[in-house]
Amino acid sequence: MGPVLDGLIKLQSVENRLRVVKGKLTRCRRSVIIQENQVRTLQNSLKAKKEEIQLEKVQSDRLELELNSREGEITKLRASLNSAKTNKEYSALLTQLNTTKADSSKIEDQTLDLLKNIEADEDECSEIKEQIEQQKQKLEQIRKESETSAEKYQKEINQVEDEWKQVAKSIPAGNLEIFQRVAETYDGEAIAVVEEHGGNNKTYICGGCFMGITAESVNLLLTKDEIIRCPNCTRILVLRKTE
Repeated sequence: MGPVLDGLIKLQSVENRLRVVKGKLTRCRRSVIIQENQVRTLQNSLKAKKEEIQLEKVQSDRLELELNSREGEITKLRASLNSAKTNKEYSALLTQLNTTKADSSKIEDQTLDLLKNIEADEDECSEIKEQIEQQKQKLEQIRKESETSAEKYQKEINQVEDEWKQVAKSIPAGNLEIFQRVAETYDGEAIAVVEEHGGNNKTYICGGCFMGITAESVNLLLTKDEIIRCPNCTRILVLRKTE
């Protein structure tokens, strides 16, 4: 291989390093976003729980009004019971009184259950608030660590990018354009090494997509210093260097 393909191989090595460092920077920043989402999720949970409590209190107030109304009705029925003039009237009033008392008892039970739910939900709100504070403190710590790491990674990226530009200067513009286009397609992996298999009847495959490569393509790589691309995946083919 000549200077063009050698230059592309070197550029691929630098490209790989650049992508690795950029990946570290991305993960570093993503950790902050993940923690921010954690805090936001808890805040949304707290908001939803507070709204639930508000609805329960409205329902509790409604039951309280209904209970007071029933108690007033019971008082009136008792008074009417004492002044009943016939057994039939007395019996009817007593039945109505017992039914109203039973309904009142159900409302009391519903109110007590509702108050228990409100108390439990308020306790849960307190727990969520504590979790939010803990996660906020964790967020600040992660943010500080991320800023420190991001600064370090950015410096490293700048250094590798400078190296990339230096290597790229030795590569013809057309070839460099092809390299960049293929690299974007395959997450930085623009070059594939031709793999050789078999004994006397040798076969060749692309190290990128593992599809067959013709002997003619291999011969061109042996004799010419120019870009030969895999007909299947379009990666730039190179031969494995021998010691």
